[in-house]
Amino acid sequence: MTKIGIIGGSGLYEIKGLTIKRRKNIKTPFGKPSGEYLIGQIGNVEVIFLPRHGSRHNIPPHMINFRANIHGFKKLGVERIISVSAVGGIKKGFKPGDIVVLDQIIDMTKNRKPTFYDGQDGVVHIDFTEPYCPEMRQIILKAGKLANIPLKNGGTYVAVEGPRLETSAEIRAFGILGSDVVGMTGMPEASLARELEICYSGISVVANYAAGITKNKLTTKEVIEEMKASTEKIKRLLEKIFAILPEHRKCLCKETLEEAKI
Repeated sequence: MTKIGIIGGSGLYEIKGLTIKRRKNIKTPFGKPSGEYLIGQIGNVEVIFLPRHGSRHNIPPHMINFRANIHGFKKLGVERIISVSAVGGIKKGFKPGDIVVLDQIIDMTKNRKPTFYDGQDGVVHIDFTEPYCPEMRQIILKAGKLANIPLKNGGTYVAVEGPRLETSAEIRAFGILGSDVVGMTGMPEASLARELEICYSGISVVANYAAGITKNKLTTKEVIEEMKASTEKIKRLLEKIFAILPEHRKCLCKETLEEAKI
């Protein structure tokens, strides 16, 4: 059976036709994941959900155990992961309510464990030219058309440490570097998945304009409200993704480690 993991908010598993069959706590060599994994089925696809910030949204971004989260998915046999996240819009044309199928990342995080390979099992340098699985990106874009949900094809995500929001000067700098949106959870989630040869894709909802883009003060309230407003669209999009997900992968993500180890 095809397995896919979803990392995001707790309400995403309420999808038509999806039945949650069990909940599972996973132990990993890297500590505890953010919460228990919810395991369900829709058609011939097993869907495994994990709330990134915990079931009570009590884990701030800089304290997420990214290694445990991704390792837990691997232990459950997941080959593909879709990350759903809220971001701030930086570039012109990325406005609140837009749904972006990401294609690039700039990593500005500072204090996170970025790898599973700390030298004990050799040195590993994964190819990260395309941080988001190209095959999964095309599946998501196709699903968007089938669901009649407009999607932005491509966007560069700059990952920051948090939990504070950014300064206007930082946002100007990120824009110069080529960033389209800013968020606090994209890394090292994406690179850790690649190290375990899991296909990783990112769907981001632009929840607000980033600092300095408008004269309005940034608030968490507007982020929460925009995510709630977009949740139904995301659930419809996921439903279509599950319906067209091929059983076998044809991308290179599954071969990442073949020439990465020294």
